Amino acid sequence: MTEKILVVDDEPKVIRLVTEVLRAVGYQVIAATSGEGAIEAVALEQPDLVLLDVMLPHGSEGFEVCRRLREFSDVPVIMLTSKVQEVDILRGFDAGADDYLTKPFSSKELVARVRAVLRRSQHPEETVTSTFVCGELELNFSRRTVKMRGQRVSLTRTEYELLRQLALNINRVLLHRDLLTAVWGPEYRDDIDYLRAYIRYLRRKLETDPSHPRYILTSTGVGYMLVDPDEGCD
Repeated sequence: MTEKILVVDDEPKVIRLVTEVLRAVGYQVIAATSGEGAIEAVALEQPDLVLLDVMLPHGSEGFEVCRRLREFSDVPVIMLTSKVQEVDILRGFDAGADDYLTKPFSSKELVARVRAVLRRSQHPEETVTSTFVCGELELNFSRRTVKMRGQRVSLTRTEYELLRQLALNINRVLLHRDLLTAVWGPEYRDDIDYLRAYIRYLRRKLETDPSHPRYILTSTGVGYMLVDPDEGCD
């Protein structure tokens, strides 16, 4: 089945360019020019992915639109933005975005990012059905749920996959490039700043004191590892 992609932008040139590029490689494309239009399109059309501009007309903001989408849909969202500061990336993660694409972007980069996010959203069935427990952290691999100190933690699919990779390699340092390739795909293997931003945000959700993490540790210049602060992970 051909994947359907919703493009949300108030610039006709951007919509036209993105539509032409994505249709040329076989995707079905629909468009919206406002936040309300985007929400309606997701509800009615049920696209497989949304390309959402950060700045929309009538005072609408892509971050807020993304939050409203997350109230009823887990459709993958790629934010289109000219902002590349970490604070904006974290705002996107907080709103539930799965990825960023910075304007201006090439056709090749657009297609690569779309394919990568769609690939991450189509998880195969888990072969591991047990529950992973590490200190106060608990992952249920079959249900794809996470708890910390007994409380459910809401993670995006990308955040979950990053934590899952760390959990499957408990007490082992995973190289930046290996983590990026395993979670995001080979197209991202050199985006170390991107990984750092995700790790920082994941720590905010899991660690009591994110500035002094006890679970997700940094091996400076090398990578990251998940450890049990009390030892004895199951």
